[in-house]
Parts: sequence; structure tokens; C-alpha cells
Amino acid sequence: MSGTNSPEAVKKLLENMQSDLRALSLECKKKFPPVKEAAESGIIKVKTIAARNTEILAALKENSSEVVQPFLMGCGTKEPKITQLCLAAIQRLMSHEVVSETAAGNIINMLWQLMENSLEELKLLQTVLVLLTTNTVVHDEALSKAIVLCFRLHFTKDNITNNTAAATVRQVVTVVFERMVAEDERHRDIIEQPVLVQGNSNRRSVSTLKPCAKDAYMLFQDLCQLVNADAPYWLVGMTEMTRTFGLELLESVLNDFPQVFLQHQEFSFLLKERVCPLVIKLFSPNIKFRQGSSTSSSPAPVEKPYFPICMRLLRVVSVLIKQFYSLLVTECEIFLSLLVKFLDADKPQWLRAVAVESIHRLCVQPQLLRSFCQSYDMKQHSTKVFRDIVNALGSFIQSLFLVPPTGNPATTNQAGNNNSSVPVSAPANSGMVGIGGGVTLLPAFEYRGTWIPILTITVQGSAKATYLEMLDKVEPPTIPEGYAMSVAFHCLLDLVRGITSMIEGELGEIETECHTTTEGASSPTQSSEQQDLQSTSDQTDKEIVSRAVWEEMVNACWCGLLAALSLLLDASTDEAATENILKAELTMAALCGRLGLVTSRDAFITAICKGSLPPHYALTVLNTNTAATLSNKSYSIQGQSVMMISPSSESHQQVVAVGQPLAVQPQGTVMLTSKNIQCMRTLLNLAHCHGAVLGTSWQLVLATLQHLVWILGLKPSSGGALKPGRAVEGPSTVLTTAVMTDLPVISNILSRLFESSQYLDDVSLHHLINALCSLSLEAMDMAYGNNKEPSLFAVAKLLETGLVNMHRIEILWRPLTGHLLEVCQHPNSRMREWGAEALTSLIKAGLTFNHEPPLSQNQRLQLLLLNPLKEMSNINHPDIRLKQLECVLQILQSQGDSLGPGWPLVLGVMGAIRNDQGESLIRTAFQCLQLVVTDFLPTMPCTCLQIVVDVAGSFGLHNQELNISLTSIGLLWNISDYFFQRGETIEKELNKEEAVQQKQAEEKGVVLNRPFHPAPPFDCLWLCLYAKLGELCVDPRPAVRKSAGQTLFSTIGAHGTLLQHSTWHTVIWKVLFHLLDRVRESSTTADKEKIESGGGNILIHHSRDTAEKQWAETWVLTLAGVARIFNTRRYLLQPLGDFSRAWDVLLDHIQSAALSKNNEVSLAALKSFQEILQIVSPVRDSDKPETPPVVNVPVPVLIGPVAGPGLSRPFVRTDSIGERLGRYSNSEPPIVTDELEDLNLWWAAWNTWYRIGSESTKPPITFDKLTFIPSQPFLTALIQIFPALYQHIKTGFNMDDLQKLGVILHSAVSVPISSDASPFILPSYTEAVLTSLQEAVLTALDVLQKAICVGPENMQIMYPAIFDQLLAFVEFSCKPPQYGQLETKHIANAKYNQIQLFAPAEWVALNYVPFAERSLEVVVDLYQKTACHKAVVNEKVLQNIIKALRVPLSLKYSCPSESTWKLAVSSLLKVLSIGLPVARQHASSGKFDSMWPELANTFEDFLFTKSIPPDNLSIQEFQRNESIDVEVVQLISTEILPYANFIPKEFVGQIMTMLNKGSIHSQSSSFTEAEIDIRLREEFSKMCFETLLQFSFSNKVTTPQEGYISRMALSVLLKRSQDVLHRYIEDERLSGKCPLPRQQVTEIIFVLKAVSTLIDSLKKTQPENVDGNTWAQVIALYPTLVECITCSSSEVCSALKEALVPFKDFMQPPASKVQNGES
Repeated sequence: MSGTNSPEAVKKLLENMQSDLRALSLECKKKFPPVKEAAESGIIKVKTIAARNTEILAALKENSSEVVQPFLMGCGTKEPKITQLCLAAIQRLMSHEVVSETAAGNIINMLWQLMENSLEELKLLQTVLVLLTTNTVVHDEALSKAIVLCFRLHFTKDNITNNTAAATVRQVVTVVFERMVAEDERHRDIIEQPVLVQGNSNRRSVSTLKPCAKDAYMLFQDLCQLVNADAPYWLVGMTEMTRTFGLELLESVLNDFPQVFLQHQEFSFLLKERVCPLVIKLFSPNIKFRQGSSTSSSPAPVEKPYFPICMRLLRVVSVLIKQFYSLLVTECEIFLSLLVKFLDADKPQWLRAVAVESIHRLCVQPQLLRSFCQSYDMKQHSTKVFRDIVNALGSFIQSLFLVPPTGNPATTNQAGNNNSSVPVSAPANSGMVGIGGGVTLLPAFEYRGTWIPILTITVQGSAKATYLEMLDKVEPPTIPEGYAMSVAFHCLLDLVRGITSMIEGELGEIETECHTTTEGASSPTQSSEQQDLQSTSDQTDKEIVSRAVWEEMVNACWCGLLAALSLLLDASTDEAATENILKAELTMAALCGRLGLVTSRDAFITAICKGSLPPHYALTVLNTNTAATLSNKSYSIQGQSVMMISPSSESHQQVVAVGQPLAVQPQGTVMLTSKNIQCMRTLLNLAHCHGAVLGTSWQLVLATLQHLVWILGLKPSSGGALKPGRAVEGPSTVLTTAVMTDLPVISNILSRLFESSQYLDDVSLHHLINALCSLSLEAMDMAYGNNKEPSLFAVAKLLETGLVNMHRIEILWRPLTGHLLEVCQHPNSRMREWGAEALTSLIKAGLTFNHEPPLSQNQRLQLLLLNPLKEMSNINHPDIRLKQLECVLQILQSQGDSLGPGWPLVLGVMGAIRNDQGESLIRTAFQCLQLVVTDFLPTMPCTCLQIVVDVAGSFGLHNQELNISLTSIGLLWNISDYFFQRGETIEKELNKEEAVQQKQAEEKGVVLNRPFHPAPPFDCLWLCLYAKLGELCVDPRPAVRKSAGQTLFSTIGAHGTLLQHSTWHTVIWKVLFHLLDRVRESSTTADKEKIESGGGNILIHHSRDTAEKQWAETWVLTLAGVARIFNTRRYLLQPLGDFSRAWDVLLDHIQSAALSKNNEVSLAALKSFQEILQIVSPVRDSDKPETPPVVNVPVPVLIGPVAGPGLSRPFVRTDSIGERLGRYSNSEPPIVTDELEDLNLWWAAWNTWYRIGSESTKPPITFDKLTFIPSQPFLTALIQIFPALYQHIKTGFNMDDLQKLGVILHSAVSVPISSDASPFILPSYTEAVLTSLQEAVLTALDVLQKAICVGPENMQIMYPAIFDQLLAFVEFSCKPPQYGQLETKHIANAKYNQIQLFAPAEWVALNYVPFAERSLEVVVDLYQKTACHKAVVNEKVLQNIIKALRVPLSLKYSCPSESTWKLAVSSLLKVLSIGLPVARQHASSGKFDSMWPELANTFEDFLFTKSIPPDNLSIQEFQRNESIDVEVVQLISTEILPYANFIPKEFVGQIMTMLNKGSIHSQSSSFTEAEIDIRLREEFSKMCFETLLQFSFSNKVTTPQEGYISRMALSVLLKRSQDVLHRYIEDERLSGKCPLPRQQVTEIIFVLKAVSTLIDSLKKTQPENVDGNTWAQVIALYPTLVECITCSSSEVCSALKEALVPFKDFMQPPASKVQNGES
């Protein structure tokens, strides 16, 4: 009390004491003077003490007896006021601890007196309490006296005093023991060892105890004496005592100060010797009593149990067991056995209730229970106390159901202590909640008509008793119905909870210890079963001991627990109670599992499983399982055989679901109650949290879950989770809303259950997988032979389990996938579909999972994961294959980059799709392939590329879906592109791989076998690609062939440069020629039947409507492709040894194609021919390798044998083209291909050309509808080839060849056109255009003549042949050629009648006029160049030209085209202007002799033609035509007549005659139409006349004959003129006013003009050349002319004027004779 020591407190104390003493003296002044004096002396005493001492309090304590004395005396007065004042003062002193031992003794004695006088009883109690609690000065007798004082006051009549005293006694007893504890604390350090008192039987031997301990000992001993109704030893002066109070005090001491009894042997001795016997003795009436047994039957009357004592005894027993079990093992055995007995049915209800409460107190102390087990159950020959307790609880619960408790009316339909009279289980509502009335059910148990409410009695885990606490009750209370049951129920629950948490806690500790000591001996997740296997040397003895105890505890209690819990579970109608029961069963099952107690584990699990399923359902399913046989055993409980009660069907539970049982033949429906659902959730919980210890009972759990899931209609969804979904079976399943909301939760827990399998150890996981597999097998068996919905539970859960255990998938992959593959083959489609779903999901998940080490480093695992995918290819169900392919697609999308060694497997899956497997399968597989080609080629090992090529090829050959085939060809192209871009890397990798394989093969001693073997591996890859495309090129479908062909040639064209040189040999012979052969064969044998439509309603163009035409296209493409390769890659091919052989084969193909009876093919063949002829040998020209357009490639120029720089590539190849060529040049120089070989190639080509030309243009012998006549484009192309070809063979081209060529050209031009093609080829008739064929023919000849021109001398002998050829063409203008016996329409005749174009003739001949005319122009040109050549002169070319021209010239107006003769004239003029000088030059040689007569005839035929001009000829036209005639005469006058002396006489004579005829033709007297026409040619006549005159007079007359001719001609002319004029004048005169006929007027005009012309000519001529006679004749005309003046025609007048004017020159004065003579 630090507060009482402070100076202020002390000062206050002194003041208070003095005031108390003063008050006392005042009070006692009158009545009690002695007291007054004492008080006053007391004041002085106090003051003295205060003055003399520094330590005032100590001094006060020393003198306390004297200080207290006045107050004691005051109490002695027994005057209430004074007494109260004194007691208060004494209390103040005591509270300041200033009372000595003696003073205290005095005080107690004084109090005792007051007590005996019954004065101030409450104040007394207060004072005692203050005295004993504030200090420890009161000991021994004084203490006992104070205690007795309190006891005495407890038994007064006054109620308040009674209770206060009772409380004080309790407090004082506590204080005594607290002092002892404090004393022990003080001495703890001083003496460690208490002196052992051995075998001390003397009760009073307490000499060894310290003072406080001694007091406590004496007090406790007397309490025992008093309870036992014996006299106390120490508490002298006790008058009375009650047992109940004594027991309460004993209990409180035992409960509050256990350490006193455990630490001091004297006290333990008291417990053993005094307390226990006392308790047992007092229990006896309760033990012997049997309810309902008649008193008479027993020899002595049986004492009835007395509730207050019995209840207090039980409380003491509880404390004894709880606190001193270790001291009182034997005694406790007796107590426990008694407790168990008190539960018997024949004991009073209240006794059973308090006994159950006591047991409950034990049940919440698991460590205690454990001790029981160790001390009794595990000892031989000892009572199995723990087992008995549990079994007793079980029997007790059963008895409550079976025997309605007496004392309380057992109302089944009255809610016990609830006044409502609602029938709880009226059959009408069978346990349904009456929602309308708002009535709720009480929580209760109900079993076979017995209804027991469940009361809430305690918080879980604390045994808060009701009746053990009723210390105030004397009569036994009425126990409410259900109370005992509720407590017993909680006992079970707490028992289970306690045991399991204790054991699991210890297990956990041991496991952690075990793991820290034996490191890595077993993984933390190891199940207890495995740990049993651990060698015992690793385990501590402690663990072995502990384990033995745990197992014993479980073995002792599980039967009783299970029996009781099963019964309660069946009877429970309350959700919370059910939950608790299930939880207990679950924890027990889990515990048994952890301890490896299989039997008990399975028994608990079976109980939960049965609870989950509808009544009587469970039996069929569960009893098939071995573990379930337990459920039908009877367990012996306390010697009685109690059957495990199977669920009663009339349990009043709310039905929440109705569904179909899972059976092969389901009969009717089954109902699930909410309790079933609850059990199911527990089962899920069990599996979820304790899967590791389930072991073989997984089978049970999963079977049950499967049935429940089925009844509830949960169906698997993605990932294996079950979702509510109705089966096809329809309306048999009814779910209430309550369960509907539960279903997602249940399905969620179901999923979580399998998710938690990731925490199981490997062994447990295998148990789980095996259980699922066997369930699945059962489900498969059930699903055989019917198409009903199968149970997919097991499959779905296998999937879920696999998915969550990916981190250790290897250990379960084989059994898992093996089983799922079996499911995939099941005939039931739903089953199968799920098998596939599960399998593919697992594979996908396995590949995406983040393994340790990653898959990329663990190829074995990767292949393991992919293997089932491959296995699926052996299953024929299309739906499974579709799933498989979809899986592949997803794997590619997510994992494509990291498949590595898994590629062959994945590609194999795509490639395994067969043609007959349906479009959707092929389509999906193909999607996968597309993905691979577009995205994953770079990531796969190069060795797989060949597989990709094969697979892509195989899709091309699938004939289900054309688009796929076409697209796959596109893929092959993409692949080839990829090879090209990554060539170098691929090549390196393949070579490395090849080396490895080669080595392996050598080790095994086998030959390395791969296609195209000798070629290097990269080339083999290309060859495989080419070969695949080659196969596709002969596919039956035209579109595929076309696409494949284009791709093949593009690929070879674009990427062929990558191949090794030697590989080209294979390409040419094995790929290209092989392909050509096959195409040629197919084309020639193809069907000619018309194909109506191209599948479905696609229309086919007429050019493709037969198989033959479709194959033709293929042939065209192939040939063109091969030719192109020969052309572009010639620099690579030529160095190969057998190039010339290949060339011949190629030419042979071209020839057979060109001669095929198909226009398209034949034309294309020529195109190819053209292509290969444009090749230039590498010596003469730079290489032009074709390269992919992407790269801009500098072309290597090869000069001599040295290679130029290599092609720049997207990657650097070690061997660029340049180097490659360089390489060849070492072995076989590629450039010095000797000319001869080259020439041989060209001559081979020429021969082929000649064969094609002669075969194709040869007219057929007979003609009918189907006769094949080559088309114009074909012929054109054929002829167009010649110039290119000729360039290469010109050195050896001789006359024979020219002859051959001529034949072909002639035949080609002669070929007619089919009438339906003519509008496209022929020009319209007004234009004069050449067809391209004709152009080509002329070009060919042009090339030849140019070559001859620059060629050596000996070639010039070919000129005449060329002229012949051309002249032959010129003749076509008037005489078109014949083509065999073919009837043709000549459209030239249609000049004025175009309608004929559409005449129905089959064949139309060409319009040859433009061609002939062009040929003519060429002739003229050529002749202009070559006129002087020896050959031209010798071969009479000029004569031939003239001869040829004579035809159109003689026809003149009769020519098919007017232009012809005009051109002929102008050509003739040109030719003559060049040729005549040459002819004159060679006049002497006689080489031209035969030409002159030809020429004279030609002039004659033309100038005096027999053809009549057309009627519609206009004057202008006529004049133009006339001017042409004039030109001819001019030519004669300039080029021929002046050189008459070099020209044969006969010729000159003929010319003269002609001119004469021209000039005087008009004089003929006969007036035919023709002559009138001719006479119109005035200009012409004039020209002839002038020429004639000029020729007559201008030359010196060389011979008399010539002069004569001209003179004679003149005189004839003049004479005739005179006659005409005379006749005209006569007629004019006679006719009078009538005009003369037109002809006569014209004639006279002509004569007049001739006269004027003649006079002009005579004037121009040298005078000496003119004969005098002639002049005379001229002048003689004058008078006649004058006579004509009178004529009436104006035309005649004007002509007359012109004729008269010249006569003026004759009018000159006559000269004199002299002059004349002089002249």
C-alpha cells in the first residue's frame, strides 16, 4: 500500500486516530468513564509516538496493542453506536497495517464476543475480512477462530447475514490458500527440494509445512471432515455445517488451487486418502438406484439420489478428473465408470442430464481423453474407459429414440417446450415448411415417430452446463425435452473436434520435425500411409508412441461415433445439426485417412455417401464396392449388438430435386432431399480437403458423386467443369428453385475438388485417376448398345484432374490419355465427343503449360504430350478426327513457334486425312496446313520441310474440294519461296543432319535411303517439291493441272538457280520430261465427249467442253514451261553431258504437239519452239537467268571462260551462280561449247521445223466435216519461227533447204480459213491489208535476201529462187492458189458484193490481192538492188518478172482488184528503168534475147487491152488511166527507141507498129463500141503520134528502110485526114439543121487535133529530116480546113481554130529565084 506510507497519509492517519479517540471519549463520557479515560490516554500515546519516532507507522505497529485497547474496550460496551465507531476505527488501523499479531488476536477475541452476542453481525464479517486480507499477521488458532466465526454467522436465521457470511467464508478460504501460494513463491528460490515424507500416514504430521501452508492444510482437512459429518480437528467451535456448502468449498479450492495439491505431497495425500473415498461414498445412492424398481424387492430401503449433493459431487468429480487425473488414475477410472453408468436408461432424467453435462466437460478436453486412452484403453486388463464413454453416448442417444423418456410425456407432435400446437410432422406436409402460415419448424431429431427438439445449449467447444450450475436448487429440476439429447449431441461433436484437432496438430508437429531431421526423406505432401513405410530408424520413439495412442483413440471411438452420428444424421431435420454431424463424420474420415486406418476411413465415407443418395438407392451402388461391406456389419457397443441403423425412408425432409437414377434401365425417378444435397456438399468437401488420404475410397466418393451429378442433371462443359444442363431424356428431372441456386455452387465445388488434386501426392493422385478410369469404364459399359445420354462425369473429371496436374503430367499422362483414347472409340457419340474434348484439351493445356524445365529443353515430354494426338489418327469416327484437327489448329495458333521435334507428329496428323473422310475434315486439316505454311516454316526443323511438302501435295490430290486443291498448290509455291529465301540456313542444317544420319547408317551397316539419293539433301528437298507438283500436273481436274503447272514452272524458273549443277540432270529427265510424257499420253488419249457442265450449274466455255480440250490446255502449259526453262537456264543445262539428247527429246515433244490436231496445242507448241530458238549460246551473248522479281539482279556477263560476279541474293550463298559456273569450268569448260555441237542443235531444230511445216501444210487427200486444217495463227507462228532459226543455220543453208522452205511458204499461204473464223482474220474488203501469215511469209523471204546480200558470193545464186518464189505470189493476184481439192469461196469476187462474206461455204480463201501486190513491191525493190548480179542476169529474172506482170497487165480492167494492174504498170516501169540498161549492157551475150519479144507482147497486151472499162468509170478516172498509158509510151520514147541500135530490129519494128496503131487507130472506118472508147484517148494518141514523129525525124536515118517506114506512115496519116475532112463537110452540108452523130463529130475533132500536132512535130524536127513531099501534103490540107469554117458545132470550131493557126508559118512572101537557088 504505497498510498498509506506517504507523509500525507500518515499525517491523516494520526489525525483520524486522534479524532476517533476523541469521539469515543465523548460517547463514553457519561456511561463508560473507563473507556473515556483509555481513549484520552490513547490520544497522548499516539502523540508521543508521533513525536518521538521518524518511522511513525512501525512505531504504531509495535505499540498497536495499546493503541487498539481503547477501541476494544469501546466494543465491550455492546452499545451499538460506540461499537460501530470502534469497529470503523479498528478497520482503519488494519487497513494501514499497523496491527501486530497480539493486537490481532485481541481483536478476534473481541469479535467472537460480539458474534456470540449477535451484535453488528455484518460489521463483524467486514472486519474479519479486512483483517485477513490486508495482512498475514493472523495465524493458526486465531485464524481458525476467525474462520469459525464466519461459519457460525453463516448459519444464523437472518438471510442477509447468512449470504454475506457464506460469501465471506468463500473469500476467507481463498485467502488462506492464496497466502500459501504466495509463501511458496517467496521460498521457491531458497529451497528447491521439499523434504520427502515417505509413506506418511499420520494425518496431523504437518511439521514440514510452513506456516501458511499449515493453515491451508488444516483448513482443507477439516472441510473434508465436515462434509463427511465428522468433527473438525482445527476449526474448533463449529456448531453446524451443510454438505452442500462443504462440497462447494472443496470444489472451489480444488478448482482454484490445483498447483497446491500437485506440488505438496501432504496435500496430494489428502486428495487420495480423504477426498476420493468421500466422493465415492457419497455417490452410492445414485449408483444403486434404479428408476421404477420397487422398494420391497431390495433387502434394505435404497436411499434416493439427492439432486443438490449429486450435482455437486459431479462438479467435484469433474474438477478432480480435469486437474488431478495424473495423481488419481485409479480413482478416476472409478469416477468415469460411474459417469457412464449414470447415463443408463433406468436412472432419473435429471441424473442422466447432469451426467451428460459432466461427460460433455470431459469431451471438450482432448488431452484428457488422450490420457484416458493411454491409461486405460491401452493397458491390458484395464477397463476400456474411452471406448465406453463414446459407446455410452451412442447408446444413450439410441435409448432416447427408442425409449420415450419417462417423466416427460413423449409427444411426437408437440414441440416440447414450445406451446405451439402445430403438428410438426403431419403426413400432409411431409416435412415441408408451411410457408403460408409463417410457421417455422423447430430444429429437431425425428426417428421412427420419436421427435426430439434440438436446443441450443452451448457454444461449440465449451461445456457450459445448465444443471451442474443449479447450486440453489434443492429439488431435481424438470429437464426439458431434448435437453439430454442436445448435450449428448454436442458431446459427440466436441469429442470429434477435440480428438481430430489434437491429433492433427501433433501429427503436423511430428511431420515438420521429421522433415527437418531427415531432410528430403519424404515430400511434405506424403500421405500417412507412405510415412508408415518410412524406416522406423528415422522416426523418434516419441512418434511411434504417439501414433500408437492416436490409432488406439480412433479405433476405440470410431464404431460408437459412427453408429451415433449415422443415426443422428438420419434423424436430423435441422440443417445446422445436419451440417455439424456431417462435419464430424468428415473430420473422422479424414483423420482415419491420415492415420492410415482404412477400414474406419471407408466406413465414415460410406456413411456420408449413403446420406447423399436417396434412401435405398445407396445400397445398390455402394454395396458393390468392397469398402462398403462395413456398413452392414454390426458393431458391438458395450456388449450389446447394435445394428447400424440404415436410413429410414420416412424422414421428413424437404424434397428439392427429382431425377433419374443412373442405371442401364432406369426405373422411375428418385428424389433428392435438401439433406442429400448437404451430404453431397460434405462429400465434396471431404474429397476437396482430404483427397490425399482417401486412397482407395476415391472409388466410393466418385461413384456417389457421379450418381448425384446424374440425378441433378449436371452436364460437363468446357474444361471438364459440370454445369446444370438438361439431358435429352427430358422432363424426368425436376429441380426446385432452392437447389437451382445451389447447383452452380455445387458444380463450382466439384471443379474445385479436382483442382485441389494438384496438392495430392503422386500416390494419391494415382488412386484418384484409377478411380476415375474405372468409373469411366463402367459408364462406357452402360452406354454400349444404346444411344441414351451417357454419364460423362468420369471423363469430365479426368480432364479436370489432368489440367490441374500439368506440373507433373508425366506421371499420369499414359494412363490418362490411354483411357481417353479408348473413350474416343466408343460407339456412343456423346461419350466419344467428350473423350475427344478431354483429350484435346489436355494436349493443348500440356503444351501451353509452363513446364520446368521448359518443353523446348525437354523434347521427350513434348513428344509424350503430342503422341495421343497422333494416336487419334487411328480412330475412324469423323467427329473425333475433326476434334483432333481443331486441336492441331489451336496448338499451331498458340504453340506453333515451339513445337520443335513435335512437328513430324503434327504434320503427320494433317497428312493422315484420307480422301474419303469428308469435306469438313479435309477443310480443317487444310486450315492447319495453311497456318503452318504461312507462319511456321521458319520455326520448324528443316528435316520436317519435306513432310510439309508431302502433306501439301497430298491435299492437292484430294478431290473433295477443288478450292483446297488449288490453294494447296499455292502453298507449295509459298513453300518454295521460303526455301529460296532461307536457302542457305536450310542447306546448312540439312547437311548437318545428313551427316548425322549417314554416320548412324554406317554404324548400323545399312544404306541411307531417301528419295533422289545421290543429290545433296537441299536439292532433294527441291526435287520432292517438283515431283509433288509434277504429280498434280496430271491430276484429273483441269483447274488443278493448270495451277500446278504454272506453279511448277514458276518455281523452277524462280528458284532453280539454287540447285547444284548436277541436280539439273534429274530435274530435266526425272521431272520435266517425265511430266511431258505423261501429259502427251493423257492428251492424245483424252475423251472427246462433250462435258455438259462443270459440276453443279457452272457453265463451261465451248473451248473447254471436252476432256480433250481441257487436257490440251495442260499440254500447252507444260510444254511452254519446259521450253521456258530450256531457254532461261540454257547456260546451266548446256554443260550437262547429254544436253543434245535432251534437246532432241524436247524438239520431238514440240513436233508432236505442233502436229496434234488441236489448234490450241499446235499453236502453243510453236510458241515454245519460238522461245527455245531465241536462246543465244552463252559465247555470243550474256546470260539472262530469270530471277524472282523481288531482287534486282545484276546479270553475270560471261566473257570467255571466266565467270562474272555472282547474283546478289537475299542471302549470301557460298556458291553464287558465277562461282558455280566457275566450278564447272574446271572440269568441263562450259563456254567453249564447240560451234559444231551448237550447230547440230540448230540443224536439229531446222529439221523439226521442216517436218512440222511440211506435215501441217500438206493438203489432206480427202475432205469432210472433220478434216483438220491448220489455223492462220498457227501457220503465222510457224513461218515466224524461220527468221530466228535461219540466223543460226545460215552458214550451211543451201539451195535444197531453200527449195524446202519455198514449198512450205507456198503451201502455208495457200491454206484457206474456216468461214467462222474469217471475220476475225480477214480485213474488210475495202482495205488492202495483209494477214499476219502473209506478212510472215514475206518477212521470211526478206530475211533470206538480206542474208544473201551480206553473205558470201556463193549464196547469191539463191536470188533467182527468191524471185521465183515472190513472182509465184504475185500471180495470186489474178489466180488464187488451190489447197488440195478443197472447194473455197474466193472473196476477192466479193468486191462489190460483201454479202458473200456470210455465204455458207465451209472454207474461205484469202484475199490474196494485197499479198500479191506487196510481193510485187518486194520484187521491184529486190530487183533494184540485184539487177546486175550475175545470177540474176543469167537466170533471166527480168524476163520472168515481165512474164509475171504480163498477166495482170493484159487483164487490166478484168483484174480482181483495180489496184493490181496499176501497181503492175508502175512496177514494170521501175523494173524496166533499171533492167533495160542492164539488158543493153549484155546485148551481145544474148542472155536477154528471149526477153524482148516478151516485153513487146506485154506492151501490146496492156496498151491495146481486150478488157472493157467498167460502165461507171468517171471522166477523171478515165483521164487518170489514160495518163498511165501515156507514161508507158514515154518510157518507150526515152528508154527504148533512143537505143534502137542495141535492140533487136524485130522488137523495134513491133514498137513502131504499136505506136502507129496508137496514133492512127482512130482512122479506122469501122465504128465499133471499142473503137469509140479507144478513140477517146486523145492524149494517148497524141503521145504516140509525137513519139512516132520524134522517132521518125529526130534520128538520122540509119537505113533506108526506116526512113521509108516513117514517111509512109506520115503520108497515110495525111491522106486519111483529108478524107475525113471531106466527108465531114459533105455531111454537114446535107444534114442542114440536124446535128451530126456524136461519133462523127468526135472523129473530126480528133483529125483536126492530129493535124495541129503533126505541124508542131514537123516544126520541131530538123528541116533536113523532113521530106519535101510531106510539106506539100500538109499545105494541101489548108483549103479543106477553110471549108470547114461553116460548121455548126462549137467543139469543131475550136479544134479548127487550133489547126489553122500553125499555117501562119507557111505564109511568107515567095522568095526570089536567086534566093531559092542560094538556099
